[in-house]
Amino acid sequence: MMQIWQADFYRRPLQNERGERLWELAICDRAGDFRFSDRCVQSEAKVSWLVDRLHKASAGHPPAAIEVFRPQSLSLIQEAGKQLGVPVIPTRRTQSLKQWLLQKSQEYANEPNYTHETYDPLAVDRPPPIPLPEELWGDRWRFARVSAGYLLDVFGDRPIPIRSIPESLNPFNLGLASTVAIPGAVVDGGRQSMRLARWLEAVQPVALNYIPGAPDGLILEAGLSDRWVLATFEDKEVAAAGLNFQQHKQLCKGLHFLLVQPDDSGQTYTGFWLLQNA
Repeated sequence: MMQIWQADFYRRPLQNERGERLWELAICDRAGDFRFSDRCVQSEAKVSWLVDRLHKASAGHPPAAIEVFRPQSLSLIQEAGKQLGVPVIPTRRTQSLKQWLLQKSQEYANEPNYTHETYDPLAVDRPPPIPLPEELWGDRWRFARVSAGYLLDVFGDRPIPIRSIPESLNPFNLGLASTVAIPGAVVDGGRQSMRLARWLEAVQPVALNYIPGAPDGLILEAGLSDRWVLATFEDKEVAAAGLNFQQHKQLCKGLHFLLVQPDDSGQTYTGFWLLQNA
């Protein structure tokens, strides 16, 4: 069975004896059983170097795909993957790789070429959130909760045009009981229901977060680093529900959902996403 790799290629808080910044390629599989890493100076951080090292890491057995979480790494790895005939998948859900990068970041301080700069191995540029286009938003929305068992029975089995329930986010795979209440947001999209669901499918939802402020907001994390303002509000009851939503996520390992439906009849659904901050 061909592996799915997770890869990162970016500068590290290291330099060589001539003071040149070092870049590092880190590759692992989803289980973390396979690992490969190599470094080069920044001037060599090019597609040709990547192609050579990816070929070396594969040892004649290329992966089925390579997952990449860092926007700054994506174009280089995509081009290298293209030359090797390996598809590259942008996704924030690269937990094995992120855990390894955190471990490696602790080890850099013990190296003689450590630069002592402030360094976060998982940091990516986060642009300010962009308001959702007005023509997409539906009639109304609300926070809600459903049990894990109900969630899978209803949204996992019913015919829903657009649906995303990753196996890794299955409540039972996360060790959650069927009675645990999963928080989420429900949008009654009305005539815009399908249009909104298709837009969401295109931007690839990752997580929803309630952000207190003036006004408060419901922020959608999407793609590798995109952020969208789904709603703003000043109502105290909605703000209390938002705070409760944010707190309740922590009780179910961050799991939550986004549901788009034409109306609140409960008869038909347009889009459903199971989400978790990554």
